[in-house]
Amino acid sequence: MAKEKDRTKLLTRRALFLAGGQVALLGTIAGRLYYLQVMQADRYAMQADENRINIRLLAPPRGRIVDRFGVPLAVNKPTFRAVLVTEQAGDVASTLDAVATLIPVSDADRRRVTRDIRNKLSFVPIAIRENLTWEEMARIEVNTLELPGVSIEQALTRSYPFGDTISHLVGYVAAVSEKDLSGDDPLLELPDFRIGKSGIEKSYDLDLRGTAGTSQVEVNAFGRVVRELAREDGLSGQEMVLSIDMALQDFTAHRCAAEESAAAVVIDSWTGDVLAMASAPGYDPGAFAAGLTGAQWKALIENQFNPLTDKTISGTYSPGSTFKPIVALAALEAGVITPDSHIFCPGHYELGDAVFHCWKKEGHGALTVRDGLKHSCDVFFFETARRTGIDRIAAMARRFGLGAVLGIDVPGERSGLIPTTAWKKATTGVAWQQGETLSAGIGQSFVLATPLQLATMAARLATGREIMPRLIRENGVMTADSGVDRIEAPSLNLAAHDLKLVLEGMYAVVNEQGGTAYTSRIMDPAFAMAGKSGTSQVRHISQAERDHGLPKPKQTPWKDREHALFIAVAPVTNPRYVVACVVEHGGASGGGGSAVAAPICRDVLIEAQKRDPVHRVPDQPFGAPTTLAAG
Repeated sequence: MAKEKDRTKLLTRRALFLAGGQVALLGTIAGRLYYLQVMQADRYAMQADENRINIRLLAPPRGRIVDRFGVPLAVNKPTFRAVLVTEQAGDVASTLDAVATLIPVSDADRRRVTRDIRNKLSFVPIAIRENLTWEEMARIEVNTLELPGVSIEQALTRSYPFGDTISHLVGYVAAVSEKDLSGDDPLLELPDFRIGKSGIEKSYDLDLRGTAGTSQVEVNAFGRVVRELAREDGLSGQEMVLSIDMALQDFTAHRCAAEESAAAVVIDSWTGDVLAMASAPGYDPGAFAAGLTGAQWKALIENQFNPLTDKTISGTYSPGSTFKPIVALAALEAGVITPDSHIFCPGHYELGDAVFHCWKKEGHGALTVRDGLKHSCDVFFFETARRTGIDRIAAMARRFGLGAVLGIDVPGERSGLIPTTAWKKATTGVAWQQGETLSAGIGQSFVLATPLQLATMAARLATGREIMPRLIRENGVMTADSGVDRIEAPSLNLAAHDLKLVLEGMYAVVNEQGGTAYTSRIMDPAFAMAGKSGTSQVRHISQAERDHGLPKPKQTPWKDREHALFIAVAPVTNPRYVVACVVEHGGASGGGGSAVAAPICRDVLIEAQKRDPVHRVPDQPFGAPTTLAAG
């Protein structure tokens, strides 16, 4: 009996422990449920909403690029694309065949669609064709009932109204590449987003992008969009106002396009504004925005005239005789020659065993600085350079913007080259040679410059001040009431009489008989220009070739012809507009810069002055005979 009581007590105790454990477990579960369902209700409701509601970025409209008068150079244009939803299309191949009867669908388009079908979910729209015309879009819309899964979407694409006439300056946009994804901008992840790849589009890409918008959409468990709950459009990118005058740019570009490969830069020397910057041939920037085909890309890169290169800032050329005003100023400042110095030209110059030839075989006779510039005598500047020395010439050249980047607002600018004795020793390990000084004295040897640098040099010759070229107008679009604020840039600290003498020589080049560019003068005295021609060799001419006679320029292969150059300022009464032109291998006529590049500069300067006659101030020409007599 006692044992039975003990067994009963043991069972009762175990039952109590078990019941207590169950109660504790149920209490824990109840407490946890209370914590999750009551205490954490808001948190899990938010997480559930996040799984149900997606926030999607919306690409903002890209900022416009306009010229100084508000003329659009790069804008956003509505476009249409045909898209396909795989799960709705059924037989994709048959659907594409049906679409191809309405709009062109290339084999490349088909391959891309097939690839995207493999890589994307079946309910995600896949582009069949971008940038449809209105007629193509209409044909698809009319036949949508017979095209399962096919629809039309509207978007924005970048448009360049002036095409290749300003392609290098404005640049283009294109799809984001892998190397572009290093930044933290979520816009770069959008599949159809475009960023600037060259020109102003690249330099000011962040300003032009704008701020992304957002779209709140409800999705199901598979990620399919059920409906849009809310939408906030993004802010458009900043509008960029350029200093360019598009009418003058268009004129300059077409004038350069008359040659096979050329570049020209026009600068307002009063303000530093770049009014035109043309490089020919150009390319269609809209083709990059839409996506180039393989054939288009091959045609561009295999073109011997290099349409993808902006020759105004990336092309470096021996400046030839356009460099002679710098040599003259360096010599005058150093005192190795004076305005009355005479140097005799017999047609050649001997230095040791070497003979350096003037372009005029019979020679020019005795010349002063003014006449040396007027006739562009090589012997005069061989001797002038020898007396001056390369280091003093280089120092003067750098004051005029040569040998260093100018910081223009377009990527790809090159510095050119102004050699010195120290540079030669450090670069080659060989000492500078006297013969190299002679060649540098006529803008050859190692001397290299870009058309932008030559235009800047001309602007500084016209003003005597450290003019810096600029492309962005901080004051916005000009109006009819906008005045011209002449910038008082730092002085170059040149003796006024030295600068005046060089400008008089440039006046004689164009406006006096015997000047190398007399046939390219401007007949209207109010528009008259002063300038300096240049012709630079691209290969060495041996003595044997000189003895046996050089082939005619037109019989010389294009790549071996000389470059033709010209710099000019106008009007001579009050110099304001400057232009520099380079025609690559443009020596086919045999006249070099005076016959090929000078007419381009003349026509461009006439157009520039016709477009803005209000601000010309009557005065005496710096090179006119009355001024010389008075001086």
